Amino acid sequence: MATRIRLRRVGRKGLALYRIVVADRESPRDGRFIATLGTYQPKSEKDQVVVDAAAAREWIAKGATPTETVASLLKKAGVFATA
Repeated sequence: MATRIRLRRVGRKGLALYRIVVADRESPRDGRFIATLGTYQPKSEKDQVVVDAAAAREWIAKGATPTETVASLLKKAGVFATA
């Protein structure tokens, strides 16, 4: 099963909140997921990203590939070590 780390939209109209989840590549955006790694609130004063870095590294090591957006959020959260 090919897995991706991507955003899952929750919240109400006009006030989006996203969960960073690990899901099967074939499942729909807001459909079934395997694990929740964190949250992202783009509408807050300061873009708020909360991520379980250890779990994210573990899933990446298992072969889960993050989407472009999630990769940038994980980089902001310090999951990827900058050399």
